[in-house]
Amino acid sequence: MNRHSFLRAASLAVAGLVWTPSATQAAAPGPQAPVWVSTWTASPQPSWEASFILPTGMPAQVSDQTLRETVKISVGGKRLRVVLSNRYGTQPLVVGAARVARVARAGAAIDPASDQALRFGGRPGVTVAAGAQVVSDPVDLPVTALSELAVSTYFPQPTPVATFHWGAQQTAALAEGDVSGAPDLPGAAALQGRMVLAGVWVESAADTPVVVAFGDSLTDGNGSTPGANRRWPDVLARRLAPQGAGVVNAGISGARVWGDKMGVNAMARFEADVLSQPGVRTVVVLMGINDIGWPDSAFAPGDAPMTAARLVEGYRQLAEAARARNVRIVGATIAPFEGSLHGTPLAGHYSPAKDAVRREVNQWIRHSGVFDAVVDMDAVLRDPSHPARLLPAYDSGDHLHPGDAGYQAMAQALDDGILFGR
Repeated sequence: MNRHSFLRAASLAVAGLVWTPSATQAAAPGPQAPVWVSTWTASPQPSWEASFILPTGMPAQVSDQTLRETVKISVGGKRLRVVLSNRYGTQPLVVGAARVARVARAGAAIDPASDQALRFGGRPGVTVAAGAQVVSDPVDLPVTALSELAVSTYFPQPTPVATFHWGAQQTAALAEGDVSGAPDLPGAAALQGRMVLAGVWVESAADTPVVVAFGDSLTDGNGSTPGANRRWPDVLARRLAPQGAGVVNAGISGARVWGDKMGVNAMARFEADVLSQPGVRTVVVLMGINDIGWPDSAFAPGDAPMTAARLVEGYRQLAEAARARNVRIVGATIAPFEGSLHGTPLAGHYSPAKDAVRREVNQWIRHSGVFDAVVDMDAVLRDPSHPARLLPAYDSGDHLHPGDAGYQAMAQALDDGILFGR
């Protein structure tokens, strides 16, 4: 260091500053850290009491059993990580072993050559604290976009089923003992729902955008062909895969903006299910039909009628939360539902007064300017000759949920301009 540099450094030190030659120069670029993005998710739900009109369909507990769940990811990567959740548990959740593998072909056994143990801090098992989730160590398992994976978890001790995902349009397998590494589970019991498994992340490019579908049963895929991955987020994932964009489904059947029961209310889960998803760029909010339909029905006979003003207040809060995190928010209008669940114990879901609320809310969604963009699912799905009803070609048969063709049409309505503003 010459005399001039020495004197300058000394004067900066006297002023309470620290100076080094490198402080005036651009640092040399170092290796980029891995970027993890969400490629698949299933939103956790708390179990509910037996008196509710719909059963959970889950065992009260598992013990010395292995659960195998299959997932179809959206975007691919060279490595992956798996997320396990105990969000609504009241005691620690012990996982004795966990594994991940590619599925050999749709509906078939796993590919044994790809089967790998999941580790957590280098260990083969993990204890998930009550109310928490854990993320596995990275697994060197390259996966392509739209590929199918099987995740197996072994529960060595009696474990109450407190956190799960209802329905899911996917069949899991529950087998006795630790058979997490078995290629197939021929004697396993079928389970119509999900447990513990809450997400899959992949190592990806820094500019990989992720779209989160945030909604109720029309996002979770009720009415679509089970096991065929024909929910609208699945269709959207297939369309966006060539662009290198991911789509994850944060839908919960029975979800409401304000109410709890089949999952907590939208505002209570928005942070965990949407804003904390790695790589989230855009969220599509399609929710509100249950807020309108549940009161004065077997779902929620004691609830006060929902008002448009109340729903609007909830949407505004979601929009503010998204913008605070620089996440684009797309509002979706509520689909028609005249005659919904007719002939069932849940037929009170529809009334002309409830439909009037739906129409008022839809007008606000279209014209308020609160959302960054709007997709008019009402216009996409309604029967032009009877706008209060679903188009028969799109109706799954219960007059509430679309079928495969309806979900296809919903995905097609979400173009790149709506999703990404381009």
